[in-house]
Amino acid sequence: MAVLEIRDLHVSRDGKEILKGVNLRTGPGEVHAIMGPNGSGKSTLSYTLLAHPKYEVTSGEILLDGESILGLSADQRAKKGLFLGFQYPTEVSGVGYSHFLRTSYNSLSKALQGDDREVFITVREFQKYLKDNLSKVGLRDDFLARYLNEGFSGGEKKRSEVLQMAVLRPRISILDEPDSGLDVDAVQAVAKAISEVSAEDSTVVVITHYARILKFLNKLDHVHVFMDGRVLKSGDASLADELDRRGYDWVANPQ
Repeated sequence: MAVLEIRDLHVSRDGKEILKGVNLRTGPGEVHAIMGPNGSGKSTLSYTLLAHPKYEVTSGEILLDGESILGLSADQRAKKGLFLGFQYPTEVSGVGYSHFLRTSYNSLSKALQGDDREVFITVREFQKYLKDNLSKVGLRDDFLARYLNEGFSGGEKKRSEVLQMAVLRPRISILDEPDSGLDVDAVQAVAKAISEVSAEDSTVVVITHYARILKFLNKLDHVHVFMDGRVLKSGDASLADELDRRGYDWVANPQ
């Protein structure tokens, strides 16, 4: 279990301030949604949480279980239990998908000594573990023989990110627009996969423009409206429905 706290976070890229004082706190087992229009800084927040080198934290804090992670690299943060599902996953030709997952899993298992994750001695044991998780996200067994994201459809790329989340079992998952570019059926399938692999003691943060994917999640505890580089409003799941009806302008310009 983990608690993520973001305190008055200011972030710039190429000298331009993008995040302008973000405050956010997640608790164990919670599902959060960050909603907002294009250009509001949602993806910048996700990249900053995983230490993207192009984003500079100029002030504020990011705390995991009360300890600052600002001095940690991306891989060190991953080994602390953070996971980022990309909006646009990169194709990596020549890197076998199954081999990528096994290497990542073993690396995390060594880092998280107190974790209860199983240690797989043989490739065959790990393959069985992968196939058990494939069914949860609606992918076929032959998916594992492909190269990482190469030739994947939009829906396959999104399910692939959720599969990684299922296999690696992070404590906090940030999913950056897992619904972007998908039709309604694919959105529903990805939402179902997210719900299927979410553990009771892990936290999920879904970043999205629209409420449609949120309607298909098994649970949604908190919704945050992100505009102009900060959180302007927070509420429960009903806030997502209100945004779906009214858009975002009323949050920035309440009457």
